[in-house]
Formats: sequence, structure tokens, C-alpha cells
Amino acid sequence: MHETNVTIITLIHLLGFQSPQSITYFLFFLFFIIYCMTICGNLLIITLVSYSKNLHSPMYIFLTQLAVSDILLATDILPNMVHAALVKVNRMSFTDCITQFYFFDVSEISECLLLTLMCYDRYLAICKPLHYSSIVNTHVCLKVIIVTWMLSISLVSFQILAITTLHFCGPNIIDHFFCDLAPLLELSCSDTTLVQLQVTLLSVFIGVVPFLIIIISYVYIIVTILQMSSVTGRQKAFSTCSSHLAVVSMYYGSLDCVYLVPTRRQSWNISKVLSLLYTVVTPLMNPIIYSLRNKEIKTAVEQMINDLKKII
Repeated sequence: MHETNVTIITLIHLLGFQSPQSITYFLFFLFFIIYCMTICGNLLIITLVSYSKNLHSPMYIFLTQLAVSDILLATDILPNMVHAALVKVNRMSFTDCITQFYFFDVSEISECLLLTLMCYDRYLAICKPLHYSSIVNTHVCLKVIIVTWMLSISLVSFQILAITTLHFCGPNIIDHFFCDLAPLLELSCSDTTLVQLQVTLLSVFIGVVPFLIIIISYVYIIVTILQMSSVTGRQKAFSTCSSHLAVVSMYYGSLDCVYLVPTRRQSWNISKVLSLLYTVVTPLMNPIIYSLRNKEIKTAVEQMINDLKKII
């Protein structure tokens, strides 16, 4: 016999940051400006790599895909935050909540894999320069990128399929600013052990293993750079790696704290602040970090501006 008095959730109420009314418009404009800057910055990276032939290399091809992932993540999270900051009542249907989590998860997994690929690309370029062109080329990059996106979509689809087998009967309140998995599972009145086991295995596969690969790769990279006799060569090698290392440290640091540290050991407020780092700050900072510390991108910007002046 199935219980007939169980209420199925159809509407989700996101509490967000519960900011005071006095800073409502400040948060609205802040989130709106961050979203516009994120979209423009990442679109600029995609445009520059597509426009400049000097940027048609594996590293920059991977960077365009990272920009695509950041645009997907920002568009999935920030517009809803902008709306919530203004109206103070953040509600969405349960289907929309699952959809938001789906695109969030796809972008996060793809970003983890892309950062790992970019690190491996730097490892080959610095530690195996003679074999680099034979191992990595445009066709290989395109194939790897397709596999990366297909793997991300497949893993998330499998996870969503497991979630949809659960029964969600309340309460319908999520103490977060977006539909993340942990607070979503708290709304379920079913046994979530299997889903949580899948999440743990996925976190290890996507969060821990790539991070270890990155650490090991950078150990070899640093050792190789220190063995270089040329000071100019060392400076150039460090310069090409520093931007990627800064992004990896910020992204994986906050991501692992949220998903690998048990939620009972951290308050939801801390979890929400850490979540801001990889859902809002990282997509904004990625194009800034790669642009400010990259001479080739600066050169491409100057070239595009000069070409536009000639056309005008």
C-alpha cells in the first residue's frame, strides 16, 4: 500500500543570502554588473582566439571551451540571483530547480576536466617540448574537447536520472542561492544513500583525481623550469603557468571545501560563501587573469582594435 497523504513538492523556495532591505538595490546592481562583465569577458576570449591566428594553439582552444563553460555557469546562476536580489522572494518550480542543477553540474564537471587538460598541455610544452607537436595538435584538441563535453553531459544525466527516482515531499525550502545537490537531497523523503554514494564517487573521480594530476604535473613543471639555464626561459615558463595555477587554486580550493568536507562540519552560510567563489567569482576572474598576464592576448586585442579602426 502506498501512502496517499504524501505531498509532492512542485515549488521550491530559495532563501539565498537573506540580505537586509537597505542593500537590495546594491546587490541587484552588483550581481547585474558581475554578470555583464562575466559574459563580456568570456565572449572577448572566444572572439580573440577565433580572430587571431597567433592564438590558434591547443592552450587557447582549451581556453575558449573554459570560457564557454563559464558563460554557461554564469547564465545558469546569476540571472536568478539578480532577480532574487530585487524581488526578495526567490521561488522556482521543482522542474526548473532540477534543470538549474543539471546545467550547473555540467559546467562544473567540464571546467574540472578542461583545467586538467590545460595543465597537461603545459606539462607537455615545458617538460616534453620535442614531443609536444606530435602529441598535441588541433585535431587531437577537438576530439578531446568533444569527449570532455560528452562525458560531462553523460555523468550529469546519470546523476539526474538517479535523483528523479526519489520522492520529494518537503519541506520546499532550500537554504542556498541556487539548487545545489546537498540541500536538494534534504527535501527528499526517500532513502538517498545510493545517490549520495554516487555523488561521493563522482566527487572523487572529478574533484580529487584531476586535482592530483594537476599537482603532480606542476611538480614536474616546476622542477623542469628550475633546471633551465636561461633566466628569460624560466620567466617565460613561469608566466605561461602562473595564470592557470591561480585559477586552479581558487577553483579547486573552494570546490573541494564544499563537496569533500561533510556538510555537518560547516554551516550553510560558509558553504554559500564558498559556493560564490566557484559559481560567481571564478567565471568573472578567469578572462581577467588570463588577459592581464598574457602578452599574446594583449597583442591580439591591439591587433583587433587596429583592424577595427581601419574598417571604421
